Amino acid sequence: MAPSSEGVSDALRTALRSAVTLGGRIHRPRFLRGPRIERAVVARVITTDRLVLRPHRRADAAAWFALQSDRAVTQYLDWPERTKAQSRRHLRDRTRHTRLLQTNDFLALAVEYQGRLIGDVSLHLRDVASDERSAEIGWVVSPDVAGKGLATEAANALLDVAFDQLGARWVSAVMDVRNDRSIALARRLGFLPVGHLKGDLVMKLAAPTVEVSEPEVTAPVHESRAALRRAA
Repeated sequence: MAPSSEGVSDALRTALRSAVTLGGRIHRPRFLRGPRIERAVVARVITTDRLVLRPHRRADAAAWFALQSDRAVTQYLDWPERTKAQSRRHLRDRTRHTRLLQTNDFLALAVEYQGRLIGDVSLHLRDVASDERSAEIGWVVSPDVAGKGLATEAANALLDVAFDQLGARWVSAVMDVRNDRSIALARRLGFLPVGHLKGDLVMKLAAPTVEVSEPEVTAPVHESRAALRRAA
């Protein structure tokens, strides 16, 4: 028997009350978030030539606090200054971001180099429609390992996830216009600028199968992920 409208309203209110609040934002229950992709992309351990990308762990607390307390890391991010307790809560939230299924789902992976946490790479699922599927990539890497190509290697691995597993048609990267290092990294990965958004530069990269016909999009079709890795 179908539930009464009053019962449905009660269930909806209960779901809304139980919605998780993070950083002052209410995260809606999944049944309110709209359509899903065909198969969820679930975080797993990824090994590259020199790195291990894996889900975050609460045991990373000390290294995570050190990373996000480094002004050279956060100066172009909108991350607030956090105490150790706040950093632990932020990391706890990070450990839960392990699946992409619906619009605005977020997946974050810790980046390890020689057994040490040196950064984080992430994907936001922006559009789930198969013919327009898109994601936004982000990266944070400690400056004390700069110049080794590690950020390129980590981002490359996550782009493989975006194109090969998620089936994204486009991947965007949004960064502060003053962040020369990040912009240079995006260019090495094949991204090209397509516009600005509130002081940020928006860059875009197409999947190998996408034909670029939109006049406002200047990003080239990426010819080969393997070629990108060789050029890194």
